[in-house]
Parts: sequence; structure tokens; C-alpha cells
Amino acid sequence: MLDIIAPSAFKTVPWKNGKGETVEMTINPGGTLDDFDWRLSMASVVENGEFSNFSGYTRNLILIKGDGINLQHNDSKIDRLSQLLDFATFDGGDKTVGNLHTGAITDFNVIARTSHYHTKVNCHQRAMKITVEKDELCFVYSLSSDIKISFSNNENNLVAPQGHLVKLSNVEENTTYIDGENIIMIYLNSCD
Repeated sequence: MLDIIAPSAFKTVPWKNGKGETVEMTINPGGTLDDFDWRLSMASVVENGEFSNFSGYTRNLILIKGDGINLQHNDSKIDRLSQLLDFATFDGGDKTVGNLHTGAITDFNVIARTSHYHTKVNCHQRAMKITVEKDELCFVYSLSSDIKISFSNNENNLVAPQGHLVKLSNVEENTTYIDGENIIMIYLNSCD
């Protein structure tokens, strides 16, 4: 199944720590800020500070705009995101402090309940061929262009405008071709 989620369906919600807002692009059915299995969002970070606590979740943070940010976890390990599409994967329960390099940034976030989902993030500057397993949930987002999706059987091809999120699930034809620029691919696999 292919779904295109338009920006008009995105919701602005407060950060869990109350120090900012995030644009929630999609969340699992029935999910809320305090109880969800997976959520994709974008947020602007305009000042240095501590990230919200998401104990029990795995976080993936991808730099999509700005000069960069350092993420320091538990006063030790540091992830340095300085290039477009750089990303970090970390435990949502870590004490994570963000330090901006020179000014505000925008990030793309994937947060998934660790006990329920394995998350894989791939970022690409250009077109690619992917394989989506039948029981896998996959999201595609292009920062710089429309997304063109085609299948090896040439059926059900589609174009999603830039800024829209594409969701692929229960895909019968698993060889998929993605065309766009600065593409974020998210794979969610159930732990069950």
C-alpha cells in the first residue's frame, strides 16, 4: 500500500520538555505524545539545550537544514552532525544536550519504541533502488525535489510533491525505484 501524507496533515505539537515545538508528520494509529510506538517529525532547534527524555525509545535525528549540531549523550559520547543528511542514532533515555555550531538548525526525527521496532535510516543524495519487505513499514521524504516511485512491474507508479511524506506498507512488488534529491529513507521492522 502506498500513502502520500501531505503537509496539510502534519500537526504542530509542543516538545515533551515544553521548550519548543515539533511538526509531527505521522504517528502510529492511536499514538499520543506520551504513548506511541513510532513517530516521524521535524523540529527547529534555535538554542543550545537538553533534549526531551524518551526513555524506552530509540531516536534517530537527521540534519536537514543549518550549519550543524553536536549531540552530547550522558556527558560523554558526542555525535557531530555538520553536513546535510548527517544523522545520529541514540537511546531516547540518554541525557542528550544539543550544542549548535553557528545558528539554528532543522532536524528530521524518527522515534520508535525500542521493544517494538528496529529502525534503520538511510540517506541518499540521488536516486536508488530499494527493497521493501512485505511486513516492513517504509517512509520516504525528499528535501529538494519531488519523489518519483516506480516498481519493477511498472504498475502503480507515482509522484509525490516535495515536502510530502510517502508511506509504503504491505508492498507486494518489493523492488522499488526511488528518484529524488536528498532523500531520507526510514525502515521500521516489528520486533515480533
